Amino acid sequence: MKPDDLEKRMRSQEYFRSLRLLPGTWTVIRVDGRGFRRYTSKRFNKPFDSRFRDLMKKTARALLKDLQVIYAYTMSDEISVLLPREWGFFDCRVEKVISISAGIASSFFTQAVGETVHFDSRIWLGVEVSAVADYFCWRQAEAARNALHGWCYWTLRQAGKSVREASQMLHKKSFGFQNELLFQHGINFNELPLWQRRGIGLYWEQYTKNR
Repeated sequence: MKPDDLEKRMRSQEYFRSLRLLPGTWTVIRVDGRGFRRYTSKRFNKPFDSRFRDLMKKTARALLKDLQVIYAYTMSDEISVLLPREWGFFDCRVEKVISISAGIASSFFTQAVGETVHFDSRIWLGVEVSAVADYFCWRQAEAARNALHGWCYWTLRQAGKSVREASQMLHKKSFGFQNELLFQHGINFNELPLWQRRGIGLYWEQYTKNR
């Protein structure tokens, strides 16, 4: 078999190699920490730790700079970055976008903490600007839901409840119930730091400097 024929046959079996981001659409890359629930439970304070917040914020900044995106949003162990519509890195190949974005987050976080961690990556596509706004509203709503549940869970744990007891007490409970539970323990959820309830956004700003 000729070398060129062999290469052509092998290339044809590289699945998704030809899959590319749709032109003219808005693309969001979301990276998530792999196994971070267990990882953070042994190393950081619960329900929130400013040290972990700062690590995620710096990792989001690394993605913002390396991928030259418009906006980065982080909450919990996830980061979403919005690409410009004219973005053309890696020839817009999906397999490259996914693998490299996960690689950037994993390598940066690993270097910062001095131990190996992993992120996975996925892609969201939207046609209209309104869909992009809806996406980030969705992630903020998820941040608020997770924050409320997390505060309730760890408040119960610190009050002496077991993992099973705390989980059962919160199972399918409404936002009102959870807010009241915190209030009974002297915590007003609406007065907690905004980064805990809504996450953190990063974007570029331009400045004019006088020489």
